[in-house]
Amino acid sequence: MATCPRGCASAVRLCQRLNRLKTLDDDMMATSLKRCLSTVDLTLMGVGGMVGSGLYVLTGTVAKDMVGPAVIISFLFAGFASLLAAFCYAEFGARIPKTGSAYMFTYVSVGEVWAFLIGWNVILENMIGGAAVARAWSGYLDSIFNHAIQNFTETHIMQWDVPFLAHYPDLLAAGILIVASFFISFGVQVSSYLNHIFSTISMGVIIFILVFGFILAEPANWSQKEGGFAPFGLSGILEGSATCFYAFVGFDVIASSSEEAKNPQKAVPIATAISLGLASTAYMLVSAVLTLMIPWHTLDPNSALADAFFRRGYSWAGVIVAIGSICAMNTVLLCNLFSLPRIVYAMAEDGLFFSIFSRVNPVTKVPVNAILVFGILMATMALIFDLEALVQFLSIGTLLAYTFVAASVIVLRFQPEKTSSKGTASTSPNPNTEPSPAPSESQTITEDSGELKQYESFSDKLQLVERQKTKEQRGVGQLKAYWEPYLGKLLGDCEPGEVVALCVLTLIVSSVSLCVVLEFGNKQLQLPVWSFTMLVVIFSSAYVLSLVVIWLHEPQTDSKTFQVPLVPLTPGASILVNVFLMMKLSLLTWIRFTVWIAIGLIVYFGYGIWHSKEGMRELQPKDMAARYVVLPNGSLVETVQSVQPDGQVDTPAHHINASMGEDYAGNR
Repeated sequence: MATCPRGCASAVRLCQRLNRLKTLDDDMMATSLKRCLSTVDLTLMGVGGMVGSGLYVLTGTVAKDMVGPAVIISFLFAGFASLLAAFCYAEFGARIPKTGSAYMFTYVSVGEVWAFLIGWNVILENMIGGAAVARAWSGYLDSIFNHAIQNFTETHIMQWDVPFLAHYPDLLAAGILIVASFFISFGVQVSSYLNHIFSTISMGVIIFILVFGFILAEPANWSQKEGGFAPFGLSGILEGSATCFYAFVGFDVIASSSEEAKNPQKAVPIATAISLGLASTAYMLVSAVLTLMIPWHTLDPNSALADAFFRRGYSWAGVIVAIGSICAMNTVLLCNLFSLPRIVYAMAEDGLFFSIFSRVNPVTKVPVNAILVFGILMATMALIFDLEALVQFLSIGTLLAYTFVAASVIVLRFQPEKTSSKGTASTSPNPNTEPSPAPSESQTITEDSGELKQYESFSDKLQLVERQKTKEQRGVGQLKAYWEPYLGKLLGDCEPGEVVALCVLTLIVSSVSLCVVLEFGNKQLQLPVWSFTMLVVIFSSAYVLSLVVIWLHEPQTDSKTFQVPLVPLTPGASILVNVFLMMKLSLLTWIRFTVWIAIGLIVYFGYGIWHSKEGMRELQPKDMAARYVVLPNGSLVETVQSVQPDGQVDTPAHHINASMGEDYAGNR
């Protein structure tokens, strides 16, 4: 038999370390943080994370430059696409009520290095998002005072002319971030209270805009005289949907807060659905009001709502809109500053990031070190970087996180349950099969051929005697019984969940390939028509075939917590949408993304892989192992054996003599 060379063995061990999964504790509700958030708190956080400056700026920009009045349809499509990703986050947030969001979800299903890279990118996304919102907040307030703040800073403090940097240091943006970080460090209840105040004011202003706006509405602004409802056609609606999608990226704050929710199993899915519904409704109705008040082609992209009221002769309403805009941006700012430290805390708690960030204040029950350090870093970015340079990098990490979370939903849905074990108790390979009494003596002798056989645990024996039953009731991740006669020889011998994991990989690769061909095939690649068509057919077939093969396997049917409907179709569609949107990003964004990934790999291989708690858990020896001996008469004898650090168990004979010899009747 050929042996693997030393280099090959080292590579295999490295791959195992990179792809090790996080072991979840039996008590999922245990935490060092404070569980005090209700469904209302989580809902308002979700609304605050989504309904921000985009409502006051993005609606006018998309309506004028891309879609026209049909921006309503664009927001509808974008809301539906966001719902696919939100479903995946809601299932994980309810099933695994731990902070860390996409990082945690990837760690328990895909692997350690992938989880680190997702967390590393989400950290940057939150930092950029918070800094960009702070600069937008500062600029909006400065415009109200006729740019007096900017003029004073450039005249009396300093200014510079450096590429990618702002022309002057934005002290106001940096100051608001530091103040907000200071308030958030007082605890989750203070953060929730502030979010309640700003969200309530923001929603009150939105109601004012809708009521007063519909009073001033003129249906003639949607007529053919003004260009019609959809002047840019279907292509414009789809292009607008891709841009509007980013208005909904704040819902993941709900999943990030699941470790501080009182009842995350119910609160997370409900809050996700309600907040996304409210945000979608607000965006669609405000878009309708805006394009009905004045013709869409005359909108001011920078301050569409305030300008619309001003042009209709109600300049006082612009002040109310400005107040609502500032409050909405405050909620987004709070959500970014709330989510970021908790992701850092989760990574540090797992040993993948510096341990100083895993410390929780005993009084406020929040990771104060992470809040203050990254709040200062965010303030520094807002101080010196230009808003446009920040926003260009904002979306790629979020879309990548959405993709991995959707893939993780499929993997976990078709994976047998695994729980952390105290000692050496093992779980049955089929978690859906309930233990039943042992069979009769004749059955045992027939099964064992009258010989003495050993089993590592009592559950192994139970699985053996249930063999006939499990032939009819397949385990999670195995091929469904109906398809066994047709595909059993091809797929039946694989480990549970192994085929599904391979199909998920194929699903992602085919999605990337299909989107690359669709986006770049005709223009950049200049493919002939026959080649373009053939590639589209091949990659589309691979995508559909992967979904079909996944569907042929047994999923988990545990409905104690919320589950994504129509798996694998829903997460599969989410993966395709996210990958398509990633292909729309600029080359410069991909270059910056690659550089950030390289820095993250240096951090992981320099620190994370050596301090990983999962790695330390693997090195810890198990002191004792229980072994059950099945006698020909059907009785069981429990023996206890010590396990050496190298994983070898002492000889059974020695421990049979030394064991208690505790008999369990075969009919127990």
